[in-house]
Amino acid sequence: MSVPTYELAPGYRISRLIRGGWQLAGGHGEIDMPRAIADMRAFLDAGVSTFDCADIYTGVEEIIGAFRDTLSKAERARLHVHTKFVPDLSVLHTLDFAQVERIIDRSLRRLRVDALDLVQFHWWDYASPGLVEAAGHLVELRRRGKIRHIGGTNFDTPHTRRLLDAPIPLVSMQVQYSLLDRRVAGPLSQLCARSHLRFLCYGTVAGGFLSARWLGQPDPAEPLPNRSLVKYRLIIEEFGGWNAFQALLRLLDGIARKHGVSITAVATRWVLDQPHVAAAIVGARYAEHLPDNLSVFSFSLDDADRAAIAALLAQHPGPQGDFYALERDRHGPHGRIMKYELNRD
Repeated sequence: MSVPTYELAPGYRISRLIRGGWQLAGGHGEIDMPRAIADMRAFLDAGVSTFDCADIYTGVEEIIGAFRDTLSKAERARLHVHTKFVPDLSVLHTLDFAQVERIIDRSLRRLRVDALDLVQFHWWDYASPGLVEAAGHLVELRRRGKIRHIGGTNFDTPHTRRLLDAPIPLVSMQVQYSLLDRRVAGPLSQLCARSHLRFLCYGTVAGGFLSARWLGQPDPAEPLPNRSLVKYRLIIEEFGGWNAFQALLRLLDGIARKHGVSITAVATRWVLDQPHVAAAIVGARYAEHLPDNLSVFSFSLDDADRAAIAALLAQHPGPQGDFYALERDRHGPHGRIMKYELNRD
């Protein structure tokens, strides 16, 4: 089956599945580098032509750069790589053009490219001045040919609107969006409806929680084995707790069996069907789950599926408030697990 594409900006088409890179950053176990590079080819050959990484994902830009060196010229032309610009919390108040350019130049060297396809901008603390100015530095680097497109990541609605009004030419916002966490379906989605901004969605299967592996299982004991599970177990609590989560899994399992696919495919399909969603980011160290990832395009949710899901979600609205507000509280449980100083050389 072919992987559909989406025109994120005029003349710029991405695959509707994006291969995520966070799991290659070392927080999910040791990385077999030759295998990781070889498995990237499996994704590209399958039509997943867009990869996501970040300046703060330790070693991931370099891995993708090494992968690019194994490709032919034609294959490199098919590959699109999205990275991020995430300045450390401690430098936000002093950030200037030279610092921004240094980080962008480092990403160019690591990825071994002349221009970055999409740079997704993040700002840890809205109380720190310089948000619009820093985004303006990215616009200048775009004018100089070092960046092709600019996006954001994890901005709430007022600050997304502020950037768009500046005007910063954002084409995308990378957001956490799943059956468990639907905060972006509120005001931020309404803003998308009035602009060209589109969502690139991570967390669609909640770090693997939205899978058959957890169906009928007891609430896992701490400590959980990786940061993804820690992060999304907190989201499950916001959703209504383990019992509510199990009710969702049972519903998804029935839908999955009807269509001959997995729970993860149903969860991802639901996100892809939501308004203003351009693509879903699938986290992967290797390619063993690629067939399951691709199965999301082998079926469609029908009216009965959507109605049953909507009825359950009405009982469990999940995290409340504008997008990423919980995570921005550095003293709360969601904010305490973040790492804020990862952009040092």
